[in-house]
Amino acid sequence: MSVIEAARNNAEWCEAVCRTHGITGVFGPRAWTSPVRTPLYYPDAVTLSPEATAGDVLDAVDQGPGASVKDSFATLDLRPAGFEVLFEAQWIHRPAPDRETGHAEVVWEVVRDPATLAAWERACFPGEDGGLFRPELLIRPDLAVLAGRLGGELVCGSVLNLSGRVAGVSNVFAHGCPEDTAWAGTIALAAELFPGRALAGYEGDVTAAVRHGFAPIGPLRVWLKA
Repeated sequence: MSVIEAARNNAEWCEAVCRTHGITGVFGPRAWTSPVRTPLYYPDAVTLSPEATAGDVLDAVDQGPGASVKDSFATLDLRPAGFEVLFEAQWIHRPAPDRETGHAEVVWEVVRDPATLAAWERACFPGEDGGLFRPELLIRPDLAVLAGRLGGELVCGSVLNLSGRVAGVSNVFAHGCPEDTAWAGTIALAAELFPGRALAGYEGDVTAAVRHGFAPIGPLRVWLKA
């Protein structure tokens, strides 16, 4: 798998979230861009090619304070435009998995209703106001929001999204269970829901993902304008 495939998958996830907020992005040959400010935690642009330039992204977004760019190949220098590096991470890849067994006491489910989605979001983003993930996501066949429960309490979760031959893994969290439990359960559900699909995503710390068969395939940066 290439970083190009991973970046495209991630841009399609960003587009899916934005559409539920009434925002439609644009897929160009070298970048996905949003003409208006995107929801919290989601970039205004994602580069899709190592040949992308600063102009490919900056000319197509609102460059005011709060603008953000996912530099998928860590090749851009946006400091002249007033941006600073918010964080750096690594794209990760895993071959299509067989079913993996997670913590025996954690019961996994695909989120199907708005109330559970709201509970999932509170668990994923403690202390936030909510409303980022909207119910329209739940009716898409190319997406799955996953929740793991321990004694009935929602303790871990993640998101899977399809594009091309890739299943993207994002928003992996664990609060009240080991991080490895979240990764194992996510991989198991990916094998069940989207069999034969290689997995891709990105992490700032790849340690847990590597323990579950992922490998780093390239760097990325997220730029933010204060």
